[in-house]
Amino acid sequence: MQSRLDSRQCEAFLSVIDCGSLELAAQALTLTSSAVSQRIKALEMELGTTLLVRSRPCRATSAGQKLVQHLRRVAELEQDLQSEFSGQQSAAIRIALAVNADSLDSWLLPALSDFLIAENILLDVAIDDQDHTHDLLESGMVLGCISAEPQAMRGCQAVSLGVMRYQLVASQAYCDRWFPQGMTREAARLAPVLTFNRKDKLQSQILLEHFGLTEQAYSTHYVPATTPYNRAILLGLGWGVIPELMLATLEEQNPLVRLMPAYAVDVALYWHHWKVQTPRLARLSATLVNKARSALMQIKGST
Repeated sequence: MQSRLDSRQCEAFLSVIDCGSLELAAQALTLTSSAVSQRIKALEMELGTTLLVRSRPCRATSAGQKLVQHLRRVAELEQDLQSEFSGQQSAAIRIALAVNADSLDSWLLPALSDFLIAENILLDVAIDDQDHTHDLLESGMVLGCISAEPQAMRGCQAVSLGVMRYQLVASQAYCDRWFPQGMTREAARLAPVLTFNRKDKLQSQILLEHFGLTEQAYSTHYVPATTPYNRAILLGLGWGVIPELMLATLEEQNPLVRLMPAYAVDVALYWHHWKVQTPRLARLSATLVNKARSALMQIKGST
């Protein structure tokens, strides 16, 4: 008969993953770094595999990621079970989600706010590019994610939410300076572009597809926060892409020029979650999907 996982060893392992180092995990657990390390080594010996890469920051190995997934799901199930048995079904639980910044800054919080209040759910949100949020679910850091990845990993489901449509925009002053004859290849090569961060490939894909320009062929500002990013466009620092959901509010301050009016970038989004969910997480998933489908574009034939 197999022995059960030691709860103190698992706690030490998760703490290192969350904190990023043995030292910080030791502080959080009121232990010495040596004690934390010994507990993790004992867990690795028990499971017969290396779980932790002791780098800066520490990170889970492939086997460690599977353990993180398991421990997160067990913890979430235990939270709901304890609430039910104690007669406090409204007791707060924390749910970790990974979302793209544009969803968080546009439709997501208005869509979920009433539900989160009614269900007493505390969000732990990780923000990443829509092409990378799925990595956080795979690593076990979150219980669900909004992603551009259509395929669900093993044990999970992927549900279509709809399409977030982006427009290429710039201020009139910027266009007067850089695009007096329109957005030509030569003008696009010289004009600075605004990009959210180095994971954001929307602009680079546009420039490569329409003008044959690689990422090294033009100048780029990196502004990794939605409100400052949008403001930088309004101020004329560069051209960029903004979701149509945000444009109406932004243009109350100052009208923006559509650089390619007949062209838009459509990003299909999906909600990924584990097939086995607690009742509250299942209700959150249903609410998120329904609200997203009302807020986002629904293109016939899309999956």
